[in-house]
Amino acid sequence: MRETIHIYHTNDVHSHFERWPKVVHYLKTVRKKHQQNREHMVLLDIGDFIDRFHPITEASSGKGNVILLNDAAYDAVTIGNNEGITLSHEQLDTLYTHATFSVIVANVFYENGERPHWMKPYVMMTFGHVRVAFIGVTVPFQTFYELLGWRVADPFDTVAKLIEQLSEKVDAIVLLSHLGISDDEKMAHMFPQLTAILGGHTHHVFEHGKRVNETLLCGAGKFAQYVGCLTLSIDKNSRKVESCAYVQHTDALEHECAETKQKLNHMIEQATNALAQPIVHLPEPLHMDWFSPSPFASLLAQALNEWCEGDIAMVNAGVLLASLPKGVVTKGDIHRICPHPINPCKVYLRGSELKEVILQAETEQMKQLRVRGFGFRGEVMGQMVYDGVTIEKETMSDGQAHVRRILIHHQPIDEQKTYAVATIDMFTFGHLYPEIYRAKKKYYMPEMLRDVLAWKLKNMYQ
Repeated sequence: MRETIHIYHTNDVHSHFERWPKVVHYLKTVRKKHQQNREHMVLLDIGDFIDRFHPITEASSGKGNVILLNDAAYDAVTIGNNEGITLSHEQLDTLYTHATFSVIVANVFYENGERPHWMKPYVMMTFGHVRVAFIGVTVPFQTFYELLGWRVADPFDTVAKLIEQLSEKVDAIVLLSHLGISDDEKMAHMFPQLTAILGGHTHHVFEHGKRVNETLLCGAGKFAQYVGCLTLSIDKNSRKVESCAYVQHTDALEHECAETKQKLNHMIEQATNALAQPIVHLPEPLHMDWFSPSPFASLLAQALNEWCEGDIAMVNAGVLLASLPKGVVTKGDIHRICPHPINPCKVYLRGSELKEVILQAETEQMKQLRVRGFGFRGEVMGQMVYDGVTIEKETMSDGQAHVRRILIHHQPIDEQKTYAVATIDMFTFGHLYPEIYRAKKKYYMPEMLRDVLAWKLKNMYQ
């Protein structure tokens, strides 16, 4: 007895809804086709469906995204880091209150070790004569989850225990993995019992899947540019599974769901109204510039220093996307010019390390760097802006201005002293600034950069 199951999947949509009406029309069309042919279909999302850069997500704390998933008739989702650590504890704990789908996350718990009632470690689905288990795991950003009042477990240990528990009960196991391609490959090597891994987080695209031993890895890119499809053909008697995969490029689709498009327009209008809440009245405009000194960028550096209680502060001007005009500034204005899911943080650097960071920040290459990821939703890094730091430069024979002296509160930098540097968490990820990446850190959550900015403006002008 053989059963065929068609599993459609999206990942890392990041609230990019420009293609969503096409996606929904496509999913409705294939669902109708499978129903007519009496075939099994499952629809899954692999996390980071939300992103607070979008007004709908910001205004609704992600609940608008859940409405869209409900309307598209998703069967189950797992969470990504954008659901897990860009929302407050309460916002995540209530995000899926009205979800009509299962939320599968095996490695996130309350602080007391209990599993939230709205999370399931796995779901078993029956298709005719066969059963398939779907396990969900998300990337374990332990420090951030703990600061928000959650516990996150090692996904490999978690999957090992669940495979042991489920292997004899089901005919296939599919992993919903918001871990990234490297960990997905590692999972496939460690656990040959996994029939397939539906991946996310690293935005990889596998047009026809990638086979690692007996496991088929799948990935559907980002921003709803693709919809993935995994087809499993399972023989009940032999328990042998044949699998194949492909992705549908959504830009190649001709038709949109008119109802979805209309709903999105309505939700954007609602979000705009919700974000029209006044924050402050500016007596003068606040000008910003990515590559020259500007009062707005300096104000943000001051705000960070006060918020984090640092010795000094440093932040790149590129996190501010526009100036603020004179007059009423709303919550929506602050969100528009600072949409990043970036948190304040404080790092501890010796003077010698701080000097290296500043020298690197002052290079033209770093100022012009176009950043992707790390929470950054802007275009370019821009120049570094400081509070409590003075940089003296001189023009050399090559015509370039070079750093001659660095002063901390008007005193020469002490290379042996440790400075508490208020900055942004983006600099602690990856290797933008190796000294910051390696430094002792303190993160401030759940407030984001725009919350600090709003706080500073209120204190200044009210």
